[in-house]
Amino acid sequence: MEVAAAVSPTSRPFPLLSTTPAHRLRLLPPRSVSGRRLRPSHRHQGFGCVRDGWEERHSARKNGFFVTSSSSASVEPATQEVGTVVPGEWSGDAIRRRFLEFYAARGHKILPSSSLVPDDPTVLLTIAGMLQFKPIFLGKEPRRVPCATTSQKCIRTNDIENVGRTARHQTFFEMLGNFSFGDYFKKEATAWAWELATKEYGLPAERLWISVFEDDNEAFDIWHNEVGVPKERIKRMGAEDNFWTSGPTGPCGPCSEIYYDFYPERGSSEADLADDSRFIEFYNLVFMQYNKKDDGSLEPLKQKNIDTGMGLERMARILQKVPNNYETDLIFPIIEKAASLALVSYAKADDAMKTNLKIIGDHMRAVVYLISDGVLPSNIGRGYVVRRLIRRVVRTGRLIGIRGDSNGNSEGVFLPSLAEVVISLSTQIDPDVESRRQSIIGEIQREELRFVQTLGRGEKLLDELLDEALLSAGNNGNKPSLSGKDVFLLYDTYGFPVEITAEIAGERGVTVDMKGFDIEMENQRKQSQAAHNVVKLSVGNETEIVKSIPDTEFLGYESLTATAVVKGLLVNGNPVNEVSEGSEVEILLDRTPFYAESGGQVGDNGFLYVNGREDSKQTAVIEINDVQKSLGNIFVHKGTIKQGSLEVGKEIDASVDVKLRQGAKAHHTATHLLQSALKSVVGSETSQAGSLVAFDRLRFDFNFHRPLSEGELLKIESLVNQWIGNATHLETKVMALQDAKDAGAIAMFGEKYGEEVRVVEVPGVSLELCGGTHVSNTAEIRGFKIISEQGIASGIRRIEAVAGDAFVDYVCARDNYMRRLCSSLKVKAEDVNGRVETILEELRATRNEVSSLRSKIAVLKAASLASKATTVEPQNVRIVVENMGDVDADGLKSAAEYLIGTLQDPAAVILGSSPGDGKVSLVAAFSPAVVKMGLQAGKFVGGIAKLCGGGGGGKPNFAQAGGRKPENLPDALEKARAEIVAAVASSSS
Repeated sequence: MEVAAAVSPTSRPFPLLSTTPAHRLRLLPPRSVSGRRLRPSHRHQGFGCVRDGWEERHSARKNGFFVTSSSSASVEPATQEVGTVVPGEWSGDAIRRRFLEFYAARGHKILPSSSLVPDDPTVLLTIAGMLQFKPIFLGKEPRRVPCATTSQKCIRTNDIENVGRTARHQTFFEMLGNFSFGDYFKKEATAWAWELATKEYGLPAERLWISVFEDDNEAFDIWHNEVGVPKERIKRMGAEDNFWTSGPTGPCGPCSEIYYDFYPERGSSEADLADDSRFIEFYNLVFMQYNKKDDGSLEPLKQKNIDTGMGLERMARILQKVPNNYETDLIFPIIEKAASLALVSYAKADDAMKTNLKIIGDHMRAVVYLISDGVLPSNIGRGYVVRRLIRRVVRTGRLIGIRGDSNGNSEGVFLPSLAEVVISLSTQIDPDVESRRQSIIGEIQREELRFVQTLGRGEKLLDELLDEALLSAGNNGNKPSLSGKDVFLLYDTYGFPVEITAEIAGERGVTVDMKGFDIEMENQRKQSQAAHNVVKLSVGNETEIVKSIPDTEFLGYESLTATAVVKGLLVNGNPVNEVSEGSEVEILLDRTPFYAESGGQVGDNGFLYVNGREDSKQTAVIEINDVQKSLGNIFVHKGTIKQGSLEVGKEIDASVDVKLRQGAKAHHTATHLLQSALKSVVGSETSQAGSLVAFDRLRFDFNFHRPLSEGELLKIESLVNQWIGNATHLETKVMALQDAKDAGAIAMFGEKYGEEVRVVEVPGVSLELCGGTHVSNTAEIRGFKIISEQGIASGIRRIEAVAGDAFVDYVCARDNYMRRLCSSLKVKAEDVNGRVETILEELRATRNEVSSLRSKIAVLKAASLASKATTVEPQNVRIVVENMGDVDADGLKSAAEYLIGTLQDPAAVILGSSPGDGKVSLVAAFSPAVVKMGLQAGKFVGGIAKLCGGGGGGKPNFAQAGGRKPENLPDALEKARAEIVAAVASSSS
């Protein structure tokens, strides 16, 4: 293969091409009006090219190149002549750009990174570049292009404890990849990978090592005989390292990896590619050529695929000649900012300080991109990942001395200033991050403030735990120590670094059980690794049936009835030819008026009918209760055979339930209007976080940091109803995705879009990408009413509302309730509020009077108890321990306060009662002299309450507790009497 010399990224913004006949392309950089050649953007949406008879045309001016067929592979340089690579000039952006342009010039379509929130239930977050292509690799979706290239944002947290400690572990990283869907295979993939590494990036060939699967002789021969890698630098490795499998069954194949050697002078005789101090793997090639069957045997795939991944940060480390990924220009500016906040110099810092700064730099990237993609801090799922990363940054920052922001505010937050740096670096990675700057910064600031408050509670808990450790050690004669569970609780729940816990404990003479802490950490790590860190590809029974069934033609925008042919039947996921009456069945049709669930809208309901040939009498009736989209774009109609039987190949009449469809249409259009009203009332930064469009209601989840006020909800309702009343005709059109985005169309949360999209517009109000069904005129919605607004997670609010017939039903029902209320209160509707307020005020006054009387009765009872006090020598401590029957908690408190004030100091009062409903109330009051003896009411009453199935606590001199086992109260009070007497006698001696 003939190749040109490598160049510096500043001298040539696109790759030279192979002269292989199959890739004869001519790339001409466009010129500006002045005639100066323009540098292309790395975010091209594709190239027009001719490759092995495949032709695809895209906008040359938009993509940064004019592409024409040519008899020879020639490239016109953009600026100066070709020169040699200067590693110091390789920026991360230049590396990314060169990779994408290299493969674009070889027929690959440049596709954008998918979201960090994958459209795949088997994984929590996007962890690999191939994830967006998984349905294609499985054969469940047709390929849209023969080959593609991407720079994919990825998140992995299964090795979070290694971040900052090794040279290469990160939570957020970019994976550069080239993919072939049955187009080219092993020979081209290896040749191009080598050309890219040595010619484009200018890596010395003698520093590159190759690994291949031990039985993959084909790959070994290609690397040695065609690429020219010496045998001693090609290592055969086992299946654990170099054979990729998607699961117990499904696509699989051997891998080949390219490693960079930092110390070639060490020779090749005993070289170990697993030696991280010498080698780094930077390019992984997966040759997807087999299907693993149930019995473990391998059969060749009819369509062989290529899946590759090059770590951008790893390549940047190599080309920029820095000791680790963190010191590349992709991450180091964040580290420098953190160092300035900590008032330290990274260059002069010790290893521990550098490790902490690396953790901050890495985690901040992950946090910003996750929040940008709609993942907000919470205690579950993806939200917990964000919350954990934020808390790790906060506590790490505090550990190295960061206090407040860089503007002299020692009480302020510091994460927003770091996030600003991340956002400034995001332009070439994900331009949407910049547009979401305000909401990202706001969410990070709110979460940091919440956590700082949690840290304050953690400090209080640590003090209590240290007090208990010292007290327990004093009583038992042991050395005071904090258990591993307690240290982990402080670390995981309250964000206390174990180093800080150990330091504070040491100052008070308490040791820390680090072994126990490590056990708890290991348990958490195992749980974390078990949570969706592997991309699973599996081929189910439905795969065979889909090969013979084309995508379903959807007719439901224009018609609610249609004639169709049954193309497949599934019972319990298995294909069958016939289904009889009473059976649950999944039906695949060639065409359908039924809408399949997507975009938040539920699937249609209705019926399928099979008519006789002669008399047109119905011979079979199937009730459809759900429709799902599966296996690419095939609609699966789920239902029950109500009459007769159904066979594959039968012609049927499909009929959608008109009333239910109209309900879905009204609620879907109302959802669009609701989103526009929200943005108008509370701000454009709010965005959709999920939705449900049902026949009888809608649910809309959105990102916002506080509850909406009553006034805001009324404004939103008013706006939506105003737009409904305007009777505006909707407009729908199909256009290119980029054109729709340029026009300002809003994308639906969690949806994947092709190159062409359907756009639904309410002129002057709303413009959204949407494949759902809608009313033709807003007047059809009839009315809109918000039922509720509430928080469902940190930073996520939910509005539930009704529209259409459901709105009318809701209003009529509420009117009926109001009529009944007016009749009961004997007032007009407009006077209901005033009458209810009067009744509530009377009720509050009565309750206060009753409570006061109960307290007085309790005090009267307590007066008779003073004479029953027991005196404990030699300090004459007067003790009262009594059961006060059914006195409530407030009365019990009043009685204890009366007794402790009546009895002379020193005195101790412990009272209990059973006020009803299976409840127990306890109170303990100690005079100042008793507290000085070392006794604390809070700890004492808490221990007694446990005997009654409860707990509680309070101050050293006064505390309350409760329980759920009144039958245990007598025994608990007897134990309290014995323990208080013993404690007082012991302290006296």
